[in-house]
Amino acid sequence: MHRTDSVDYAVVLQGEIDMLIDDSEVHLKAGDMVVQRGADHAWLNRGTESCFIAFVLIDGVAKARD
Repeated sequence: MHRTDSVDYAVVLQGEIDMLIDDSEVHLKAGDMVVQRGADHAWLNRGTESCFIAFVLIDGVAKARD
C-alpha cells in the first residue's frame, strides 16, 4: 500500500487489474476510470496478461504564496 499527495486519474487502456483501497477492492477492466484522492491504495494484477493504465497525477498539496 502507498499514498500520494496528489489527485490521481487512471484510465485502464488494456487488460484487467484490482485496486486495493483501505479495506475494499475494486476490479477494473479496459475503459474503466478511477479518480483517487490521497487514500492508501495498491494495484494487483491477478491475471496472466499485462494491464496498461494511463495515469495523470495533479499536485494535491496547497502551497503558500508569498
